[in-house]
Amino acid sequence: MKPPIRVLIVDDHAMVRFALSEAIQRHSDLSLAGEAENGAGAVSLYRKLRPDVVTMDFKLPDRDGDEVVSEIRAEFPGARVVMLSIFENSETIWRATEAGVFGYVTKAAKVAEVIKAIRSVALGKPYFTEGLAEKLTLRRQQENLTARELAVLELVAAGRSNKEIMAALHISLSTVKLHLQNIFGKLGVQDRTQATAMAFQRGIVRLEES
Repeated sequence: MKPPIRVLIVDDHAMVRFALSEAIQRHSDLSLAGEAENGAGAVSLYRKLRPDVVTMDFKLPDRDGDEVVSEIRAEFPGARVVMLSIFENSETIWRATEAGVFGYVTKAAKVAEVIKAIRSVALGKPYFTEGLAEKLTLRRQQENLTARELAVLELVAAGRSNKEIMAALHISLSTVKLHLQNIFGKLGVQDRTQATAMAFQRGIVRLEES
């Protein structure tokens, strides 16, 4: 008989950890390796426990889950991670897969789907909630914003004027306008209002949660 798949749960919500741990322990082919509530704890426990699969929340108290996945996989390239997230936008899914996750499941999914994803990823097979793989494919066809363009877009989305962006980023007004032109072209929009709407729609910029 094969040893059970050892799972490390990473989520800052105790109820989510409890529900997943209960589900995992009801299946003989799975076992709970440990639990972490933030990114630092996840990295530390991964080093100590070397689990077969990690379920990772995208939004953690100390940093985003894709950053944690990148750190873990930099040290352990074979790490297999399923991202669990409330975010279903193309940008977040793309960021997660670029970091190296094998699966992406929305938190709206039933626990049975999470279990299915864990088993699939443990075998090295990608798993995505229905419809998310298509979003990822479309995102990969789109041109990436540069770090500076992203900074400008975030300020545009925050309602800042060109002069305020110029002051905040210590660049000239003409440079701000050039960045905006490039941003509009990459996003396929015509103006600041459309750029802001597209930024939120795709998840390039997110509203901060309390």
